[in-house]
Amino acid sequence: MQTLYNNIKGDRLIWAIVALMAILSFLPVYSAASNLAYKGDNGNTFGFFIKHFVHLFLGFAIMYGVHKIPYRYFKGLSLIMIPVTLVLLAITMLQGTTIDGANASRWIQIPIVGMSFQTSTLASVVLMVYVARYMSKVEDKVITFKSSILPLWMPVFLVLILILPANLSTSAIMFLMVIMLVFLGGYPIRYLAVIIGSGVLAFAMFVLIAKAFPDAMPNRVDTWMSRIENFSNPEVTEADYQIEKAKIAIASGGLGGLGPGKSIQKNFLPQSSSDFIFAIIIEEYGLIGGVIIMGMYMWLLFRIVLVSQKADTLFGKLLALGVGLPIIFQALINMAVAVELFPVTGQTLPLISSGGTSIWMTCLAIGIILSVSAKREEIKEQEDIELAEENPLEILSETI
Repeated sequence: MQTLYNNIKGDRLIWAIVALMAILSFLPVYSAASNLAYKGDNGNTFGFFIKHFVHLFLGFAIMYGVHKIPYRYFKGLSLIMIPVTLVLLAITMLQGTTIDGANASRWIQIPIVGMSFQTSTLASVVLMVYVARYMSKVEDKVITFKSSILPLWMPVFLVLILILPANLSTSAIMFLMVIMLVFLGGYPIRYLAVIIGSGVLAFAMFVLIAKAFPDAMPNRVDTWMSRIENFSNPEVTEADYQIEKAKIAIASGGLGGLGPGKSIQKNFLPQSSSDFIFAIIIEEYGLIGGVIIMGMYMWLLFRIVLVSQKADTLFGKLLALGVGLPIIFQALINMAVAVELFPVTGQTLPLISSGGTSIWMTCLAIGIILSVSAKREEIKEQEDIELAEENPLEILSETI
């Protein structure tokens, strides 16, 4: 154990936060998955526990391996992974598979291991690394709109276009995070206004085309409009079923909750172990449990910003923020949906919800952040060694 601890680099508090969140996720996921077990797995709830454990174990293995890679290597890797990601997204969009009759075009099937993989989550991490690379590359140059169209915005819009038909919320979050990252990197605001306007216009055209040719993307635009209408219009006759059950779960929890495993709404709430896990947490652990979970994400945000501030290069600063802030933003959206502050989006609660792809890509992003912080530690250690070599008597006197 001591050897493992010595090999762990980077911000120790980030390691502690992530490990604690992973441990705390077991009880609510195990509890919420019970209805799925009784519906399709002959009541075998332990299988879901093992599955979640395997996902987390692999996630931490990814995080450990990635944090050992010097973060400067991610510049070149992003160039390689952008075309790979575009191919995977195209295959995923054209695949058109279904899972239990539902639209599963967000996932790509991997026949060798018999599992599915949500390519948009990988694309999100790769794209943010790519954007951080570009902004650090033009750090000391005059940025013009024309010069940035092909190397920066073309890959961004290609990725978003391939994700949009099946996953509006993810593409919208990615677009917002890219805008935020290039703004922090010093991209001119007047050009950002043009990009935002172009994005809104492209989305409007997509909606019009989808309405004109409904067979091409059945039910997607109608689903988005229905969710927004249910959220914005309290007089809708058929209220959104998921939100209603989530609100009942939250109201039932009160201050201290019903207790571990005693949730009632998990038997009625769809996606109770993933998209609406926050409602189950409040039902079983009360407002106290919900505040603790929110506080841990805020703590993680503080550490991510701290790692960014201490990074030795602009690429390191933008990289930590680029892959870290979407985690917090996704968590806030998930919690906002559960309490009806935001329309239903289908976003999971990072590191808490069940689901392999979400856990693995979140751990990949955190591994990158830890790699940035590990470099800072390495520089500090080197500075201490150099100081000791220059002033050996001073160091000796301090030791005595």
